[in-house]
Amino acid sequence: MLQLSGAGKRFGHKLLFDGLDWLITPKERTGLVGGNGTGKSTLLKVIGGLETLDYGTMSAMKGIRVGYLPQDGLSVSGRSVFAECMTVFAGIKDLEHELEFLTVRMSELDPSSEEYAQVADRFERVDTEFRTRDGYTVEAQVGAVLAGLGFRKEDWLRQTEEFSGGWQMRIALAKLLLEKPNVLLLDEPTNHLDLEARNWLEQYLDNYEYAYVLISHDRYFLDITVKKIAEIWNKKVTFYTGGYEKYRQQKAERLAQLEAAYKNQTDRIEQLEAFINRFRYQATKAKQVQSRIKELEKIERIELPPEEKTIHFSFPQPKPSGRVVAQCNGVAKSYGEKLVFSNVSFTIERGDRIALVGINGAGKSTLIKLLAGIESLSTGEYTLGHNAEPDYFAQDQYKELNPNDRVFDDLRSAAPRSTETELRSLLGCFLFSEDDVFKRIGVLSGGERNRYALARMLLHPSNFLLLDEPTNHLDMRAKDVLLESLEKFTGTVVFVSHDRYFIEHLATRVFEIADGEVRVFPGNYADYLWRKQGGAEQTPTIRDVLAGVPPAQPIPMPAPAAPAPKRVNPIKLKQMQDHAKQLEDRIADLESQVQQSEMALSDFVGAEEAARLANLLESQRAELDRVMAEWEDITQQIEATA
Repeated sequence: MLQLSGAGKRFGHKLLFDGLDWLITPKERTGLVGGNGTGKSTLLKVIGGLETLDYGTMSAMKGIRVGYLPQDGLSVSGRSVFAECMTVFAGIKDLEHELEFLTVRMSELDPSSEEYAQVADRFERVDTEFRTRDGYTVEAQVGAVLAGLGFRKEDWLRQTEEFSGGWQMRIALAKLLLEKPNVLLLDEPTNHLDLEARNWLEQYLDNYEYAYVLISHDRYFLDITVKKIAEIWNKKVTFYTGGYEKYRQQKAERLAQLEAAYKNQTDRIEQLEAFINRFRYQATKAKQVQSRIKELEKIERIELPPEEKTIHFSFPQPKPSGRVVAQCNGVAKSYGEKLVFSNVSFTIERGDRIALVGINGAGKSTLIKLLAGIESLSTGEYTLGHNAEPDYFAQDQYKELNPNDRVFDDLRSAAPRSTETELRSLLGCFLFSEDDVFKRIGVLSGGERNRYALARMLLHPSNFLLLDEPTNHLDMRAKDVLLESLEKFTGTVVFVSHDRYFIEHLATRVFEIADGEVRVFPGNYADYLWRKQGGAEQTPTIRDVLAGVPPAQPIPMPAPAAPAPKRVNPIKLKQMQDHAKQLEDRIADLESQVQQSEMALSDFVGAEEAARLANLLESQRAELDRVMAEWEDITQQIEATA
């Protein structure tokens, strides 16, 4: 459908990637990964026709429509949100207007006349095209997409210019999804989405009928939405089958195989060189020496890629606070007549790591500002515990920095006892390297300044951190550094994040803000979802607790007798284990077949052969999914009998 052959691209003097062969098939589901600055967005722009290649070629089938969503920078004005999205269907609306005109015209003509027959024939053809293009459902389509992306019905008629940059990008995403291009290109589509909108987008992409390629730093999002990973690393693009977790496993396995092959080759080269050096001047061994020299010359040397450095940074631990860090009792907050939440009561204890969740506009940032003392209470009482020292990181924290200071100098002034190596390591964790550390803060982008502000705060953290979207603008490596440091942090953390992996691994409690209330859920994000889906009796609201309303109690049932240990037929268990092993071998074989088909597709021979290979690849992937499901089922059965 769309093919890159020997593709390469430079950014100034820097080579981003080279030698890329990639055939994007009609059902492509690919995630682009790699560190910041490796060329992911540039490659997406090349596919979208916004950038040209420096090497190689790109070709596409006639009639292919490509749609591209950048990270940010798009805005619209002059229409309501609903009307702006309806512009996608301008062609369909033209057909609708023509149908209305033809209907009126037929009512004016004599049904027995020739002109009436011509108008009726035109009406039938236009009506058929209108129905084929789902003309009668366009309003419903717009409503479904806007609702899924978090626009309330009362927002649909608001003017687009009333919305902030993040919501402007949601409007752009909505239009692109409604256009349904043959190749959908999304650069960080989840940046401006809350968890609910992300969940909806995952479902939408799962049912998307065409191809898409996307960039995301959200592991969960990649695992759910893509079936292939394209990694840009060391100026090459390497493809892996499966989602993000499978990519990590396969990359480790490939590297291990490459290292083993490199070791074997090195051993062989040393053997050959030792023989040649030992017998070079012995006439009786001349033939064997020449044979080994030729063998040595024919060896294609294996090169190991440069090692990816794993960065660890130990942040200083704060002085301890008292057991109770903060308490809210009957707290309410409103802006004029708009009530954000009311009658909120909870206690935060030392060591808590609390995630604030809820749709955009529910009041997460408002609550975290109340805890920081930036916002005042409307009613109620908020008290800090003994020795508790809050430190607030805002989404626009960079505004607090001096734009005239250089990054390295500013950080050194904040930590005069740290060595240059330590400071550079910290800056490297947050994606500042080489000459970037000597830039003035004022010339950094908003995302870069936020990253620096986060690094600066963590250099001397207080014992009560309040973080509003700290993972924004961080790639996966930087997120890992931040997550690792906060997991080891001995103080207390309250944070807002839309990255589920980050929430899942950091949170010990979840505060859900919805409908003017705050509900407290113990455990991490998975525990929260389990309870939300009915995995436990409904968590009572703070209002219910204060009103003395007891939680709903299940109908008492007689306690069942303890089940007797289940005896398993050892022969059947052995059969199941053998079958599981056969399935594992089959999975490995199918993965190899899929990889071979993908490589074959990347070498374009002709349209018919490409179509045949694409169909073959689709059937191989379907069979792989089926066998994987069967293997998971039988594995669960074996574990249940253990």
